[in-house]
Amino acid sequence: MATPSKYNLITITGPTACGKTAFAVRLAKEMDGEIISADSRQVYRGMDIGTGKDLDEYRCEDGTMIRHHLIDIVDAGEKYNLYEFQRDFKKAYNDIVSRGKTPIMCGGTGLYVESAIKGYEMMEVPENKELRQALEGKSLEELTQILSTYKKLHNTTDVDSCKRAIRAIEIEEYQKTHSVSKTDAISINSLTIGINIDRDERREKITRRLKQRLDNGLIEEVESLLNKGIKKEDLIYYGLEYKFVTLHVTGELTRHEMERQLEIAIHQFAKRQMTWFRGMEKRGCHIEWIDSKMPTDEKISLVKKMWAE
Repeated sequence: MATPSKYNLITITGPTACGKTAFAVRLAKEMDGEIISADSRQVYRGMDIGTGKDLDEYRCEDGTMIRHHLIDIVDAGEKYNLYEFQRDFKKAYNDIVSRGKTPIMCGGTGLYVESAIKGYEMMEVPENKELRQALEGKSLEELTQILSTYKKLHNTTDVDSCKRAIRAIEIEEYQKTHSVSKTDAISINSLTIGINIDRDERREKITRRLKQRLDNGLIEEVESLLNKGIKKEDLIYYGLEYKFVTLHVTGELTRHEMERQLEIAIHQFAKRQMTWFRGMEKRGCHIEWIDSKMPTDEKISLVKKMWAE
Protein backbone atom coordinates (compact mmCIF):
# COMPACT_ATOMS: atom_id res chain seq x y z
CA MET A 1 0.00 0.00 0.00
CA ALA A 2 1.04 3.59 -0.52
CA THR A 3 1.74 4.45 3.12
CA PRO A 4 1.69 2.34 6.30
CA SER A 5 -1.59 2.99 8.09
CA LYS A 6 -3.76 1.73 10.93
CA TYR A 7 -6.46 1.42 8.25
CA ASN A 8 -6.54 -1.33 5.65
CA LEU A 9 -9.38 -0.01 3.48
CA ILE A 10 -10.59 3.38 2.26
CA THR A 11 -14.31 3.64 1.65
CA ILE A 12 -15.83 6.44 -0.41
CA THR A 13 -19.59 6.62 -0.05
CA GLY A 14 -22.50 9.02 -0.12
CA PRO A 15 -25.83 9.55 -1.88
CA THR A 16 -26.39 9.30 -5.61
CA ALA A 17 -25.02 12.21 -7.66
CA CYS A 18 -22.49 13.33 -5.01
CA GLY A 19 -19.42 12.62 -7.17
CA LYS A 20 -18.12 9.48 -5.42
CA THR A 21 -16.61 7.71 -8.40
CA ALA A 22 -14.72 10.67 -9.84
CA PHE A 23 -13.15 11.35 -6.46
CA ALA A 24 -12.34 7.68 -5.80
CA VAL A 25 -10.55 7.47 -9.16
CA ARG A 26 -8.41 10.53 -8.43
CA LEU A 27 -7.65 9.17 -4.97
CA ALA A 28 -6.70 5.77 -6.37
CA LYS A 29 -4.28 7.43 -8.77
CA GLU A 30 -2.65 9.35 -5.90
CA MET A 31 -2.48 6.36 -3.55
CA ASP A 32 -1.59 3.55 -5.94
CA GLY A 33 -5.02 2.09 -5.37
CA GLU A 34 -7.67 -0.05 -7.01
CA ILE A 35 -11.41 0.36 -6.66
CA ILE A 36 -13.94 -2.19 -5.41
CA SER A 37 -17.42 -1.15 -6.49
CA ALA A 38 -20.17 -1.31 -3.85
CA ASP A 39 -23.05 -0.66 -6.24
CA SER A 40 -25.81 -3.26 -6.35
CA ARG A 41 -26.66 -2.64 -10.01
CA GLN A 42 -23.34 -1.91 -11.70
CA VAL A 43 -22.51 -5.61 -11.37
CA TYR A 44 -24.82 -6.31 -14.33
CA ARG A 45 -23.54 -6.44 -17.89
CA GLY A 46 -25.53 -4.39 -20.37
CA MET A 47 -27.07 -2.18 -17.69
CA ASP A 48 -24.88 0.83 -18.28
CA ILE A 49 -26.82 4.07 -18.80
CA GLY A 50 -29.43 3.38 -16.12
CA THR A 51 -26.82 2.54 -13.49
CA GLY A 52 -24.55 5.46 -14.36
CA LYS A 53 -21.81 3.01 -15.28
CA ASP A 54 -19.27 4.95 -17.29
CA LEU A 55 -16.03 3.00 -17.47
CA ASP A 56 -14.31 6.07 -18.94
CA GLU A 57 -14.64 7.57 -15.44
CA TYR A 58 -11.87 5.17 -14.39
CA ARG A 59 -9.47 6.70 -16.90
CA CYS A 60 -7.14 9.35 -15.50
CA GLU A 61 -6.10 12.54 -17.26
CA ASP A 62 -2.82 10.96 -18.32
CA GLY A 63 -4.70 8.10 -19.98
CA THR A 64 -3.97 5.43 -17.38
CA MET A 65 -6.89 3.24 -16.35
CA ILE A 66 -7.59 2.65 -12.67
CA ARG A 67 -8.26 -1.01 -12.12
CA HIS A 68 -11.77 -1.68 -10.82
CA HIS A 69 -13.54 -4.73 -9.44
CA LEU A 70 -17.16 -5.99 -9.15
CA ILE A 71 -18.42 -4.19 -12.25
CA ASP A 72 -19.90 -6.17 -15.16
CA ILE A 73 -19.54 -9.52 -13.42
CA VAL A 74 -23.01 -11.06 -13.94
CA ASP A 75 -25.52 -11.02 -16.79
CA ALA A 76 -28.57 -8.76 -16.72
CA GLY A 77 -31.58 -10.82 -15.72
CA GLU A 78 -29.73 -12.56 -12.89
CA LYS A 79 -30.19 -11.58 -9.25
CA TYR A 80 -26.94 -10.71 -7.52
CA ASN A 81 -27.24 -10.62 -3.73
CA LEU A 82 -25.46 -9.66 -0.53
CA TYR A 83 -24.03 -13.14 -0.02
CA GLU A 84 -22.39 -12.98 -3.45
CA PHE A 85 -21.16 -9.43 -2.88
CA GLN A 86 -19.43 -10.39 0.36
CA ARG A 87 -17.81 -13.39 -1.30
CA ASP A 88 -16.62 -11.27 -4.24
CA PHE A 89 -15.56 -8.34 -2.05
CA LYS A 90 -13.26 -10.59 -0.01
CA LYS A 91 -11.76 -12.09 -3.15
CA ALA A 92 -11.12 -8.66 -4.69
CA TYR A 93 -9.80 -7.20 -1.43
CA ASN A 94 -7.32 -10.05 -0.90
CA ASP A 95 -6.17 -9.79 -4.51
CA ILE A 96 -5.54 -6.04 -4.25
CA VAL A 97 -3.69 -6.30 -0.95
CA SER A 98 -1.60 -9.25 -2.17
CA ARG A 99 -0.20 -7.00 -4.91
CA GLY A 100 0.66 -4.20 -2.50
CA LYS A 101 -2.05 -1.84 -3.72
CA THR A 102 -4.45 0.30 -1.66
CA PRO A 103 -8.02 -1.06 -1.68
CA ILE A 104 -10.65 1.66 -2.14
CA MET A 105 -14.30 0.65 -1.89
CA CYS A 106 -16.65 3.06 -3.64
CA GLY A 107 -20.43 2.95 -3.81
CA GLY A 108 -23.75 4.02 -2.42
CA THR A 109 -25.47 0.71 -1.71
CA GLY A 110 -25.57 1.07 2.06
CA LEU A 111 -25.91 -2.58 2.97
CA TYR A 112 -22.99 -3.59 0.77
CA VAL A 113 -20.81 -0.86 2.27
CA GLU A 114 -21.74 -1.65 5.85
CA SER A 115 -21.48 -5.42 5.48
CA ALA A 116 -17.95 -5.12 4.07
CA ILE A 117 -16.83 -2.71 6.79
CA LYS A 118 -18.31 -4.79 9.60
CA GLY A 119 -17.32 -8.11 8.09
CA TYR A 120 -20.73 -9.75 8.34
CA GLU A 121 -20.86 -13.12 6.68
CA MET A 122 -24.22 -14.09 5.29
CA MET A 123 -25.40 -17.55 4.39
CA GLU A 124 -26.77 -18.21 0.93
CA VAL A 125 -30.52 -17.93 1.38
CA PRO A 126 -32.70 -20.42 -0.52
CA GLU A 127 -36.13 -19.64 -1.93
CA ASN A 128 -39.02 -20.03 0.54
CA LYS A 129 -42.02 -20.86 -1.66
CA GLU A 130 -44.54 -20.95 1.19
CA LEU A 131 -43.49 -17.51 2.43
CA ARG A 132 -43.62 -16.10 -1.10
CA GLN A 133 -47.15 -17.44 -1.57
CA ALA A 134 -48.23 -15.91 1.75
CA LEU A 135 -46.85 -12.50 0.72
CA GLU A 136 -48.14 -12.58 -2.83
CA GLY A 137 -50.69 -9.87 -3.53
CA LYS A 138 -49.55 -7.52 -0.77
CA SER A 139 -48.73 -3.94 -1.72
CA LEU A 140 -45.22 -2.50 -1.60
CA GLU A 141 -46.28 -0.38 1.38
CA GLU A 142 -47.51 -3.47 3.24
CA LEU A 143 -44.34 -5.41 2.41
CA THR A 144 -42.12 -2.52 3.51
CA GLN A 145 -44.00 -2.40 6.81
CA ILE A 146 -43.44 -6.14 7.32
CA LEU A 147 -39.75 -5.71 6.50
CA SER A 148 -39.44 -2.90 9.06
CA THR A 149 -40.54 -5.28 11.85
CA TYR A 150 -37.33 -7.27 11.57
CA LYS A 151 -34.56 -6.13 13.86
CA LYS A 152 -31.65 -7.52 11.88
CA LEU A 153 -29.56 -5.49 9.48
CA HIS A 154 -31.26 -5.00 6.15
CA ASN A 155 -31.06 -2.42 3.42
CA THR A 156 -34.38 -0.89 2.40
CA THR A 157 -32.82 1.91 0.36
CA ASP A 158 -33.41 0.21 -2.96
CA VAL A 159 -36.39 -1.99 -2.09
CA ASP A 160 -38.73 -0.27 -4.51
CA SER A 161 -40.60 -3.20 -6.02
CA CYS A 162 -42.75 -5.92 -4.46
CA LYS A 163 -40.42 -8.62 -5.77
CA ARG A 164 -37.37 -7.10 -4.07
CA ALA A 165 -39.29 -6.52 -0.85
CA ILE A 166 -40.43 -10.15 -0.75
CA ARG A 167 -36.84 -11.31 -1.29
CA ALA A 168 -35.68 -9.02 1.53
CA ILE A 169 -38.29 -10.49 3.89
CA GLU A 170 -37.27 -13.97 2.80
CA ILE A 171 -33.67 -13.23 3.78
CA GLU A 172 -34.68 -11.83 7.17
CA GLU A 173 -36.97 -14.77 7.89
CA TYR A 174 -34.21 -17.24 7.05
CA GLN A 175 -31.81 -15.49 9.40
CA LYS A 176 -34.21 -15.93 12.32
CA THR A 177 -33.34 -19.63 12.41
CA HIS A 178 -29.85 -19.58 10.89
CA SER A 179 -26.93 -17.82 12.53
CA VAL A 180 -25.16 -14.92 10.86
CA SER A 181 -21.69 -14.57 12.28
CA LYS A 182 -18.98 -11.99 11.93
CA THR A 183 -16.31 -13.37 9.68
CA ASP A 184 -12.71 -13.74 10.79
CA ALA A 185 -11.54 -14.00 7.20
CA ILE A 186 -10.84 -10.26 6.88
CA SER A 187 -10.43 -7.86 9.76
CA ILE A 188 -11.43 -4.54 8.23
CA ASN A 189 -10.50 -1.16 9.67
CA SER A 190 -11.92 1.27 7.15
CA LEU A 191 -11.24 4.95 6.78
CA THR A 192 -14.76 5.78 5.65
CA ILE A 193 -15.30 9.02 3.77
CA GLY A 194 -18.79 10.33 3.02
CA ILE A 195 -19.24 12.90 0.28
CA ASN A 196 -21.76 15.38 1.63
CA ILE A 197 -23.73 17.23 -1.02
CA ASP A 198 -26.19 20.04 -0.36
CA ARG A 199 -29.79 18.85 -0.68
CA ASP A 200 -30.77 21.43 -3.29
CA GLU A 201 -27.63 20.80 -5.32
CA ARG A 202 -28.25 17.05 -5.12
CA ARG A 203 -31.80 17.49 -6.40
CA GLU A 204 -30.61 19.70 -9.26
CA LYS A 205 -27.89 17.21 -10.26
CA ILE A 206 -30.32 14.28 -10.12
CA THR A 207 -32.78 16.12 -12.38
CA ARG A 208 -30.08 17.11 -14.86
CA ARG A 209 -28.51 13.65 -14.86
CA LEU A 210 -31.83 11.92 -15.49
CA LYS A 211 -32.46 14.12 -18.53
CA GLN A 212 -28.97 13.31 -19.83
CA ARG A 213 -29.53 9.57 -19.39
CA LEU A 214 -32.84 9.72 -21.23
CA ASP A 215 -31.26 11.78 -24.02
CA ASN A 216 -28.27 9.41 -24.22
CA GLY A 217 -30.23 6.23 -24.85
CA LEU A 218 -31.69 4.94 -21.58
CA ILE A 219 -34.99 4.01 -23.20
CA GLU A 220 -33.16 2.25 -26.04
CA GLU A 221 -31.02 0.38 -23.51
CA VAL A 222 -34.13 -0.98 -21.79
CA GLU A 223 -35.67 -1.90 -25.15
CA SER A 224 -32.48 -3.76 -26.05
CA LEU A 225 -32.50 -5.72 -22.79
CA LEU A 226 -36.13 -6.71 -23.35
CA ASN A 227 -35.34 -7.71 -26.94
CA LYS A 228 -32.56 -9.97 -25.66
CA GLY A 229 -35.20 -11.95 -23.77
CA ILE A 230 -34.84 -10.49 -20.29
CA LYS A 231 -38.25 -10.64 -18.66
CA LYS A 232 -40.12 -7.44 -17.92
CA GLU A 233 -40.50 -8.54 -14.26
CA ASP A 234 -36.75 -9.00 -13.94
CA LEU A 235 -36.01 -5.49 -15.19
CA ILE A 236 -38.66 -4.04 -12.87
CA TYR A 237 -36.94 -5.93 -10.02
CA TYR A 238 -33.83 -3.77 -10.47
CA GLY A 239 -35.87 -0.67 -9.61
CA LEU A 240 -35.54 3.04 -10.38
CA GLU A 241 -34.58 3.67 -14.03
CA TYR A 242 -35.17 0.07 -15.08
CA LYS A 243 -38.51 -0.16 -13.32
CA PHE A 244 -40.06 3.03 -14.67
CA VAL A 245 -38.57 2.92 -18.16
CA THR A 246 -39.72 -0.68 -18.55
CA LEU A 247 -43.23 0.36 -17.56
CA HIS A 248 -43.04 3.08 -20.22
CA VAL A 249 -41.66 0.80 -22.93
CA THR A 250 -44.37 -1.78 -22.25
CA GLY A 251 -47.09 0.87 -22.51
CA GLU A 252 -48.05 1.14 -18.85
CA LEU A 253 -46.76 4.70 -18.40
CA THR A 254 -46.65 7.62 -20.81
CA ARG A 255 -43.30 9.33 -21.36
CA HIS A 256 -44.38 12.21 -19.13
CA GLU A 257 -45.63 9.89 -16.36
CA MET A 258 -42.42 7.86 -16.53
CA GLU A 259 -40.16 10.91 -16.27
CA ARG A 260 -42.15 12.48 -13.44
CA GLN A 261 -42.48 9.29 -11.37
CA LEU A 262 -38.86 8.28 -11.96
CA GLU A 263 -37.49 11.66 -10.90
CA ILE A 264 -39.54 11.53 -7.68
CA ALA A 265 -38.35 7.96 -7.03
CA ILE A 266 -34.67 8.90 -7.43
CA HIS A 267 -35.05 11.85 -5.04
CA GLN A 268 -36.69 9.50 -2.52
CA PHE A 269 -33.91 6.97 -3.06
CA ALA A 270 -31.26 9.58 -2.24
CA LYS A 271 -33.11 10.47 0.98
CA ARG A 272 -33.23 6.78 1.96
CA GLN A 273 -29.51 6.51 1.30
CA MET A 274 -28.82 9.37 3.72
CA THR A 275 -31.09 7.76 6.31
CA TRP A 276 -29.10 4.55 5.91
CA PHE A 277 -25.76 6.33 6.37
CA ARG A 278 -27.02 8.02 9.54
CA GLY A 279 -28.08 4.60 10.76
CA MET A 280 -24.63 3.24 9.99
CA GLU A 281 -23.11 5.90 12.21
CA LYS A 282 -25.51 4.98 15.02
CA ARG A 283 -24.48 1.34 14.59
CA GLY A 284 -20.83 2.24 15.14
CA CYS A 285 -19.50 2.96 11.64
CA HIS A 286 -17.65 6.26 11.83
CA ILE A 287 -17.98 8.33 8.65
CA GLU A 288 -15.80 11.36 7.96
CA TRP A 289 -18.03 13.70 5.95
CA ILE A 290 -16.36 15.91 3.35
CA ASP A 291 -18.15 18.73 1.52
CA SER A 292 -18.66 17.85 -2.15
CA LYS A 293 -17.73 21.44 -3.09
CA MET A 294 -14.25 21.17 -1.58
CA PRO A 295 -11.65 21.21 -4.38
CA THR A 296 -10.53 17.70 -5.29
CA ASP A 297 -6.87 18.34 -4.44
CA GLU A 298 -7.90 19.46 -0.96
CA LYS A 299 -10.08 16.39 -0.52
CA ILE A 300 -7.19 14.14 -1.51
CA SER A 301 -4.77 15.90 0.87
CA LEU A 302 -7.27 15.54 3.70
CA VAL A 303 -7.84 11.83 3.08
CA LYS A 304 -4.11 11.14 2.76
CA LYS A 305 -3.53 12.96 6.06
CA MET A 306 -6.23 10.90 7.83
CA TRP A 307 -4.84 7.71 6.29
CA ALA A 308 -1.35 8.50 7.61
CA GLU A 309 -2.41 9.49 11.14
